[in-house]
Amino acid sequence: MTDELQQEGEEQPHLLLVDDDPTFTRVMARAMSRRGLQVSIAGSADEGLALAKQDIPDYAVLDLKMEGDSGLVLLPKLLELDPEMRVLILTGYSSIATAVEAIKRGACNYLCKPADADDVLAALLSQHADLDSLVPENPMSVDRLQWEHIQRVLSEHDGNISATARALGMHRRTLQRKLQKRPVRR
Repeated sequence: MTDELQQEGEEQPHLLLVDDDPTFTRVMARAMSRRGLQVSIAGSADEGLALAKQDIPDYAVLDLKMEGDSGLVLLPKLLELDPEMRVLILTGYSSIATAVEAIKRGACNYLCKPADADDVLAALLSQHADLDSLVPENPMSVDRLQWEHIQRVLSEHDGNISATARALGMHRRTLQRKLQKRPVRR
């Protein structure tokens, strides 16, 4: 797979990792370095954008949910710097709505955590995002359907909690509590 990354006479491809989990980024950076990439690490969207402006990366892996701006907010800003950049959204809070939104905004792929370096590299190099793999074969539980619906409405309101709560007919604090929970498996 590393042959696909590096063409003859070119320097090491540059990967930007943006995630607010320092342990994850350290481990992933080490693994990606072993696979032939030059890796830069950022703990926030603002820090990631500043690094990208200094040295435009070939690839970027963005966490969906971070303090401050999310990976979905950072994604178009990175693509403004280089429309050819391959950007992967990586999240522990996967939903079909956020996967579709990530692809619409220009992500080359979308992966659910936990993912190892080989999964990340394969997703960055794949030609087409496999959104079908996010759609379950078995019907979802009512709790999962509720979570998916909340994520879709949140996405429609550009992450605005107050507007989403109004659209869903619930109190803002209730919505915030629901969003803090991990998604129901199925």
